[in-house]
Amino acid sequence: MLKLDVFNRSPMPLLIRNVLSCIDRERLEFELLEVRTRGRYLTRLRTLSREERAEWDRRERSAVARLADHDLEHDCNR
Repeated sequence: MLKLDVFNRSPMPLLIRNVLSCIDRERLEFELLEVRTRGRYLTRLRTLSREERAEWDRRERSAVARLADHDLEHDCNR
């Protein structure tokens, strides 16, 4: 008999549960995607000033660093 676990009120095989990533990693990935997407949209609208470009780069580096730190700390990278 296949053992089932419950996730989000839905039964699921135990093996699939291990594939799910942690919620904090999902949030950090989303933050990185949001920074990159916002930057792309801004550069399509107009040329960024040197200060705006530096701020966008800083935010992207920060998001990447937080994600890398999380992966090292929790070992939940994909």
